Amino acid sequence: MTDNFAARLNNFTASEIFSRNFREGMDLVEEAAAYLDGPGREESRALPRAGALAYAGESMRLTTRLMQIASWLLVQRAVREEEMTIADACNDKYRLGTDSIRKSSLADEQTPETLRDLITRTDQVFERISRLDNQIYGAKGREGPTNNVSDQHAQLAAAFGKG
Repeated sequence: MTDNFAARLNNFTASEIFSRNFREGMDLVEEAAAYLDGPGREESRALPRAGALAYAGESMRLTTRLMQIASWLLVQRAVREEEMTIADACNDKYRLGTDSIRKSSLADEQTPETLRDLITRTDQVFERISRLDNQIYGAKGREGPTNNVSDQHAQLAAAFGKG
């Protein structure tokens, strides 16, 4: 890890961008928890059996994604507060989880509007945090910044069997 990387990470965690993302992410976690424990539970009971089962799966995926967001944000705050070293924060176990978790199984007409809104907003925050994670820490298994164009070329080559 270079001093330049450490300085950039410290600058990021001290920035307004981080503070805004932290507030938005944690507020979304609280909002989703309140919805799923209250009105969402009632809305799911009104769904047909198949819809209620799909709702349960979707709410678990939503909760998992929100916990990934919250964990990432809390690690960055721990770095800022010097409760965690930058070297520890670079560990792969603190990177954002896979994007494959977002596979909606509910048809729009069955999905309560509030759940759809939470899913959409969570997806947006997850994508933003994922971009930040990649910009700060690089692709999985690498420390420091990454060359996004080069990585995209490598991913395309691998996807089409040319890598």
